Amino acid sequence: MNMSDRQHLISEQTFLRQQLAQMPASAHITRMGAESRLRSVESKLTEMPLDEREPARARLTFNGAPVLGSRGIVADFGLRAVNSFSEIVASVAASLSAPLSAMGPIPQRAQHQLLITSTAVGSFGFELEEFRSQQLALTGTSPVATALAHTQALLQSTLQGDEELADVASETDPRALEKARAFLRVLADNDAVCTLQFGDQGVRFTDVTQVRQSLARLSADNLREELQTLCGAFVGALPNSRTFEFVLSGGGQVIKGKFAPTVEQVDTINQHLNQITEIDVMLTQVGQGKPRYLLTRLPEWPTAIA
Repeated sequence: MNMSDRQHLISEQTFLRQQLAQMPASAHITRMGAESRLRSVESKLTEMPLDEREPARARLTFNGAPVLGSRGIVADFGLRAVNSFSEIVASVAASLSAPLSAMGPIPQRAQHQLLITSTAVGSFGFELEEFRSQQLALTGTSPVATALAHTQALLQSTLQGDEELADVASETDPRALEKARAFLRVLADNDAVCTLQFGDQGVRFTDVTQVRQSLARLSADNLREELQTLCGAFVGALPNSRTFEFVLSGGGQVIKGKFAPTVEQVDTINQHLNQITEIDVMLTQVGQGKPRYLLTRLPEWPTAIA
């Protein structure tokens, strides 16, 4: 039972107790029914303790040419926009366990789906909830929840400066970035804007000009991504913050970078400090800004000779 289910039962328990307290003694049949239901609710609260966390929920609303106030939304646009948004989330979630190929099905797509649970009031939109194929662990954060937060941060960064965009984009799988471009393209092509609310954070495009500017900033002409192999030596790695420093051979330039989510056991790097090696990194640069480096895998250290 998750917190929402439990809270619903507690509210019903309170209502039934109040109803029974106010019920006249002559209402025997009504009282019997209320008492029976109260026993059932209290039994569920006792037998089904809190053992499942709340599913991740988000609110995605639209405005602009395809939207008729709070009355409705053009079906073709609404379907394409929500599907395009869900593709970003699925791509980010899948990339947390392994780098994505440029083509083909998104891995574990069925486990990273979003459900439309309701329409959202105000500007027309939808209430979204992560799909649960099995019970959600009481602790921890699901890949879908992490992906929703990252998607929100990515969209928000397109409305900020180059440094903010570079920070988020450098930790986003290239295929997920393409999905984000596709979503913004759906909005721009239909003269529409959106607002995304997740948790206590929100991102809002106020007009179509903003949408087109964000799309241009995410374009390959402005956001450069390149897989590079660098030669040098690690001078430090911080497992908690998942960051590293690496001195390039030749000029002695020190670069700072982060580890991709799929890279594990990063603390082993500190056993090989100042040891010459080659590393594979994804370089991300927005405009003429400072490049970001993401280590995509641990290097293969030479075996010591006995």
